[in-house]
Amino acid sequence: MSNSYFPRWRLADDAEPGVIIAPDERLSWPKNVAMGAQHVVAMFGSTVLAPLLMGFDPNVAILMSGIGTLIFFLFVGGRVPSYLGSSFAFIGGVIAVTGYAGAGPNANIGVALGAIIACGLAYTLIGVLVWIANGRAGGGANWIDALMPPVVTGTIVALIGLALVPLRTAIISRHRRASSSSSAQPPPQDKIGTSTAARHDARGG
Repeated sequence: MSNSYFPRWRLADDAEPGVIIAPDERLSWPKNVAMGAQHVVAMFGSTVLAPLLMGFDPNVAILMSGIGTLIFFLFVGGRVPSYLGSSFAFIGGVIAVTGYAGAGPNANIGVALGAIIACGLAYTLIGVLVWIANGRAGGGANWIDALMPPVVTGTIVALIGLALVPLRTAIISRHRRASSSSSAQPPPQDKIGTSTAARHDARGG
């Protein structure tokens, strides 16, 4: 990897299956394109699903996700090829505060916007503190690894998924009731045929 601001990765020998790609290496262009397409499909689904579960506009989420990714890419100088998508950590809190039922726009989303902005500012402050600590003594993220090891972060992710189960169950039940009620309604009558029959009876014929 070069010492320039935007590095140049050297091409790895990926002809053999199971080869390990180092951080300063890259795959061949066909494999790079395939991996990029897979990443786009995986991240696009989650980026759209999270705002839908909270009642946000998915278009705004995609736009801000792209802007955030570009800012992140500039900060790390292209050395961390990561995509910043929607955070599922907010879903449970937003649904609990706004009482969102999971269909259409969230009319009470303004109740949660202040807290979401505050969380963003807190994330920014933590990032600046870690950046300063790392610049002074190195290893600025070690305390984060100590406080939140994989067993903690994995548990948090699992709890976020479990918290969404009642919401999805309620949405499925509501759609089933709606489809059942629509199928149970009688078919609409032909207005033209009904009015013709009524006029025929009134004439005595």
